[in-house]
Amino acid sequence: MRLPLPQFSNNNRHPNHFAEVIETASCDFLAQCLDPEDLSFPAMPPFGSWVCSVDEESANKMFAVVFHATTMPIDSVHRPVALGLSLQDLREEQPQIFAMLKTEFRAAIVGFEQGQNNKIYQYLPPRPPQIHQAVHRCEAEEVLKFTEEFDFLQTLLSVNGAPVEALSAAAIRDVYKLRKADRQWLVEAGRYLSVLLKDDYDRLRFILNQIHP
Repeated sequence: MRLPLPQFSNNNRHPNHFAEVIETASCDFLAQCLDPEDLSFPAMPPFGSWVCSVDEESANKMFAVVFHATTMPIDSVHRPVALGLSLQDLREEQPQIFAMLKTEFRAAIVGFEQGQNNKIYQYLPPRPPQIHQAVHRCEAEEVLKFTEEFDFLQTLLSVNGAPVEALSAAAIRDVYKLRKADRQWLVEAGRYLSVLLKDDYDRLRFILNQIHP
């Protein structure tokens, strides 16, 4: 049985700190969202959104893209059943339900910023973030800097267990929005994809059809 994360005082917590690594591997990590202070479910990060986590020992900042998220019971005993109530009704009549659920997400590591020189590398870091490291939503400036190059798209297209075409399109849409509809960046991203998928026009078209400039 996996217990919910202990919730400590968040007075010193960065506003973008919303989750914690609970399982880690070379290519991705699993994180559990921190419980909100009010009676509501933890905010599930959007599919294709950008998150980061710092390895405190090496000071490397890992960048990752969310490709799977779930909300589930904290154990196998407390299984949810349909109650026919609104969220407000749940808060008033069944407030304990919010403490019995957890939200987790898995994110694919697409690169890192080296702690020693702040240089960006769009390949896997020497090691992933460690257990219990904080996970932050990326600042817009961080995403803009990281996505000046496009090698991360090749990593996204090879993520195991993910709908990689939809994931690549979602990540591009997110960056395009952060770049305030930078058409030139979008064209360059499309060109990079066309090179990666030059022998698979159907996959390329499927991705491009999901990007709506």
